[in-house]
Amino acid sequence: MSSRERYHYRKKAFGLMLLFALGAMGSPALAIDVELTLAQAKQVMASARGPMEAAASNDEMFAIIKAADKNSRIGDDPATKPCGSSAILRTKTYWFEYFGREEGRRSKVAKQEVRMPEAKIQEILNMPNLEMEIGLCGQEEFFAEGADVALQQGSTNVMAVDKGKPSRGRKIPGSEMDYVSRFSARFAYQDFDPQAVTNIVVFFPDGKLVTIEADFSTIK
Repeated sequence: MSSRERYHYRKKAFGLMLLFALGAMGSPALAIDVELTLAQAKQVMASARGPMEAAASNDEMFAIIKAADKNSRIGDDPATKPCGSSAILRTKTYWFEYFGREEGRRSKVAKQEVRMPEAKIQEILNMPNLEMEIGLCGQEEFFAEGADVALQQGSTNVMAVDKGKPSRGRKIPGSEMDYVSRFSARFAYQDFDPQAVTNIVVFFPDGKLVTIEADFSTIK
């Protein structure tokens, strides 16, 4: 191992130690819906489908989609704080709402009823992982390289079962040095408590930590 590799290893280890030391921090939360029935899933889809079918224009449909995306986000709102930290939580309910809106949109285009096969609905019901897309801000294109993430619940820290590579930073319009990077991570539902006080903690090879309060009371 080279001296540079040893340096980054020590920095990342330091970040992990900080992560465990901060284990008691968090914010009040209710619960993500993990156990849904087929009937409940169809009801969620119908609720999301209705507004799309009633939309009078493409602009109205776009506004519905944008509002739904905002409802699934925790942390900073990119519209008001472009250089912030946030995460979109793609729960089972998120996917049922997403496909419900797709049914509504495609039904309007086809001028006939379009519905997702029941087998696909069951596939989502059986999904074992919570997926999230994490957005971060830094001051150079590759600032997020090597970043890792965990869910912090009291003294318990849950690592992702799968993590994507952070994207190359995209410069924020109007900014001279701020870049936005995104990456995805998946956490096994069986590994964390959907009712517990939770923080999403991103830690970098240089020891820096970014904490996003995950208020599950606003996410289903």
